[in-house]
Amino acid sequence: MLHRFFSELRAAKIPVTTREYLTLLEALEKGAVDPDIDHFYSISRAVLIKDEKNFDKFDAVFGHVFQGVETLGALFEEKEIPDEWLQAMMERLLSEEERAAIEALSFEELMETLKKRLEEQEKRHEGGSKWIGTGGTSPYGHSGYNPSGVRIGGQSRHKKAAKVWEKRRYKDLDGERELGTRNLKVALRRLRKFARDSAQEELDLSGTIDATARQGWLDVRMRPERRNAIKVMCLFDVGGSMDPHVRTCEELFSAARGTFKNLEYFYFHNCPYEGVWRSNLRRRAETVPTMDLIHKYPRDWKVIIVGDAAMAPYEITHPGGSVEGWNEEAGAVWLNRLVETWPDLVWINPEPKKWWDHTYSVRLVQEIIGAHRMFPLTLEGVDAAMKELAR
Repeated sequence: MLHRFFSELRAAKIPVTTREYLTLLEALEKGAVDPDIDHFYSISRAVLIKDEKNFDKFDAVFGHVFQGVETLGALFEEKEIPDEWLQAMMERLLSEEERAAIEALSFEELMETLKKRLEEQEKRHEGGSKWIGTGGTSPYGHSGYNPSGVRIGGQSRHKKAAKVWEKRRYKDLDGERELGTRNLKVALRRLRKFARDSAQEELDLSGTIDATARQGWLDVRMRPERRNAIKVMCLFDVGGSMDPHVRTCEELFSAARGTFKNLEYFYFHNCPYEGVWRSNLRRRAETVPTMDLIHKYPRDWKVIIVGDAAMAPYEITHPGGSVEGWNEEAGAVWLNRLVETWPDLVWINPEPKKWWDHTYSVRLVQEIIGAHRMFPLTLEGVDAAMKELAR
């Protein structure tokens, strides 16, 4: 993997030499790098990159090569669940009647039964309905079907997992992406006409020149000082079912960065819980407590949440329901806190509005934040969202 890392850096036209690569290997050999992927990131960037203009390219290659790796030991150590258990050899095709007959376990039963399976299972299983395996109807494994299970490895197919057993890394949104249209910026600017912060005056230079020329003497004209005082915080859902919407969200992000002078942004996955983050590459090491946002940014901030709200209902209704970890408080608790802290809050959903009623989690989110706060990620939807924030 390290050799592949070096090769891909060179392929990305980053001027990395063999000597620098050997220096990095020497640092690893002598224990100068902690067994943590974030520390390895910092050391490898310091050793291999000589010009800060290559930092973005380095981050892109690093995130691609070490996707899913949290510790250096993960590069060499055997996983708790043997790889051969998760090798899909077949895919079972179920009829609609067979799928409807499969009962989903409750969240509590799902977690308790998984604990028992890990204690009892001793070999690989394929196409079954009980053990951790592939291609069957068991709630545990991948490449099969279950209305609510724990996906272990593999790729998401039916988007019905209540939990996902893997360490995933997501890609930051590109705030420099050029928009194919300026209409999103125009829609976002609806907020700016309410951004005058005071009655202070400033010199109207063009008006003074024009009036002086007309009158024949110096005629100083003043005008109210215009300051873009609107303050906006964006929370972006990333990963999983949001992957198909990355380009659209990047366009919105880029438009927001070009429109609002006072803009803060953070990422979350599926539902905001106790922590959010600014960088998807370093989200494990640099998580920002959500309570810090609540205490730092006062009620006059406008909050825009961007996400499809598509998740297992447990993520909203149950403690521990997060697909990636164990949250002490249910997602609904945190959503209520956000609404109570920032009355000017909207949720922009990239999924077509006609599909919202068919997704239970979307309806749950609407019930918590108010259905009038959710808008589609279309030009008309963004325009309506800005009207709601300015109302």
